[in-house]
Amino acid sequence: MKTVGILGGMGPLATSDLFNKIVTLTDAKDDNDHIHIILNNYPIIPDRTNYILGNGENPIKYMIEAALKLQVMGSDVIIMPCNTAHYFYEELTKYLTIPFINMIEETAKEIKKTDPETKKICLLSTQGTYKAKVYDNVFENYGLEILRPEEAVQNCVTDIIYSIKKGDTSLENIDKSILTSYLDSIKGKNIILGCTELPVAFDIMGIKEGCIDPTKILAKSAIRFAGKNTIED
Repeated sequence: MKTVGILGGMGPLATSDLFNKIVTLTDAKDDNDHIHIILNNYPIIPDRTNYILGNGENPIKYMIEAALKLQVMGSDVIIMPCNTAHYFYEELTKYLTIPFINMIEETAKEIKKTDPETKKICLLSTQGTYKAKVYDNVFENYGLEILRPEEAVQNCVTDIIYSIKKGDTSLENIDKSILTSYLDSIKGKNIILGCTELPVAFDIMGIKEGCIDPTKILAKSAIRFAGKNTIED
């Protein structure tokens, strides 16, 4: 069985969510039947969105350091629970000699597999992911068009993301009605939770219908790479 390395800390709750999903989705009969995981929770990595928007330090050297540690420690593959950080994917993988599963690519593959007729997908994400076209640049290769919400909705999503990042899981100080009204208006359309804090937030809010969770998709891809089946296989 292969060892999975998680390049985490972007942010810690999202990293924990990915780890939890790998464990709970693995088809295992006891402790010894689970996957060997090396988790590098490295929260000092500078904010990816701030850099993309021109307001912060380039995080790439920290990401390379974290990834190389995982490789040296014996990881056979690396996964990264941060959508925006995939903007740096090409640069990051130049320094590695082991595979690095691309969460955005895996999400596109899963969408085309489960619903081949899909042409347009709604995306909720950080402003950095939108500006860098992290999803657009991959999804266009699969004939998928990304739809984005209006500014008021995006501002609400941003507030939710950064509340989860700082550990505020109550979300009590956020007016979520803007987001819920938007979700009601697009019922019947698939929505990508394109920031790894969003699956955590949507679980808290009890919203599941029509949601595509890239964290879960990545977890299942990692399980299969490691040589195990998922409970859904």
